[in-house]
Amino acid sequence: MHKILVVDDDQDLRENLVEVLTGAGFFADSAEDGNRAIEKLATDKFDLVLLDSIMPGMGGMESLPLIKRKYSKIKIVMLTAFSTVEGAVEAMRKGADDYVTKPFKINDLLVTIRRCLEEAKFVACSELLNMDDTFKCLANATRRKTLALLKEHDKLRFMDITRKLDIDDHTKVNFHLKVLKDAALLEQDGRKYYQLSTKGKKIIACLNSISST
Repeated sequence: MHKILVVDDDQDLRENLVEVLTGAGFFADSAEDGNRAIEKLATDKFDLVLLDSIMPGMGGMESLPLIKRKYSKIKIVMLTAFSTVEGAVEAMRKGADDYVTKPFKINDLLVTIRRCLEEAKFVACSELLNMDDTFKCLANATRRKTLALLKEHDKLRFMDITRKLDIDDHTKVNFHLKVLKDAALLEQDGRKYYQLSTKGKKIIACLNSISST
């Protein structure tokens, strides 16, 4: 579940947005200004921040570059009263990923949030897939099929994998499994069952998300 931090000095708006985001399937928390937002970001992990541009104390335009400098992968959507292109450009220059102008429609806000989160996922997948060992490993169709098999069946023994791949040459299957293990995409439990590693599960999720776009 994606986690979103709502930062706005308007208490009613904060509470309403938390309720809306929770109802939309997100985990949502809130902060009343930039200082409190930075405190929360230091103790909890968020995927996206909805940041009001103007607030008493530390406002959004002031806290924006501080947040981006320390948490570069967090997406930031500014909640602004900007009526000029120049104001929006300034927010983007300081690190905002997108902005929504007040007053806004909830559906428009949710579309913007989901688009930013999809972009973040795509970037993370690209970084993961472009690692040298991973890229070389996935260039082979048999290895991709092996990962898909283990995604489907959770755990499989060597002979089960060989049979489901329909490959008679056991040496070839053993070679591909070794390459996958060396790339940290597979692991074996105490009973010698093969299963996806944490990295392998992330790779499969990335491949699935890319193929579905």
